[in-house]
Amino acid sequence: MEENSKTYVKPSSVLPTEEFNETDMRLHWNKYAERLGQKGLKIMESILLITDPVLDGTKIFYELPNEGSKLEFESQVNGLLGHLKGHLHNHDITIEVIVNEQVETKRSYNNQDRYNRFLEINPNIELLRSTFGLDLKD
Repeated sequence: MEENSKTYVKPSSVLPTEEFNETDMRLHWNKYAERLGQKGLKIMESILLITDPVLDGTKIFYELPNEGSKLEFESQVNGLLGHLKGHLHNHDITIEVIVNEQVETKRSYNNQDRYNRFLEINPNIELLRSTFGLDLKD
């Protein structure tokens, strides 16, 4: 009876190792972050969206602004790795966290700063502003 209850573990040589690109990796990274946000894990969601991960082969480099973020990230990294390995069909994926205290987050302080930031993201904002005669007031 006990022999039947043993779990079967696939040999690692059978696990998929399909190639993938950085765009696909970022897409699934962001989907995972969005899913965490929907589950109420807002802190982890924001940590995953602080900067963009960089892919080098099957190693993902992720830069975080401080040790606290790194500790929070590392406590949840197994779920992210499982998601990426499953959706990208590659079980060789690893994540290396780099702490860079110099990472700057862009903050928008007034309406003009916010507008300039939106304009960086999407230049069509200027067309929208001019078409509807929108004005920036503080």
